[in-house]
Amino acid sequence: MSPSPDPKGPWYWCFNHNRPEPEGEQCPGEDRLGPYPTREEAVNWREQADARNERWKEQDREWEGEDEEGNTG
Repeated sequence: MSPSPDPKGPWYWCFNHNRPEPEGEQCPGEDRLGPYPTREEAVNWREQADARNERWKEQDREWEGEDEEGNTG
């Protein structure tokens, strides 16, 4: 018996199971992140979240008129 084909996205990262889960098999929304277009992107959710959070921090600093050390200019 051959393995089933890898389902196509979207994919979600499940915090209950610590694994990627395809659309239709994912846990409830409060227990997951996504959707991600590929399984690999779901696996690498932390890198994406860290990069996004850093962009948001930089935007906040610019909005508030602060430099990276928190000094207003």
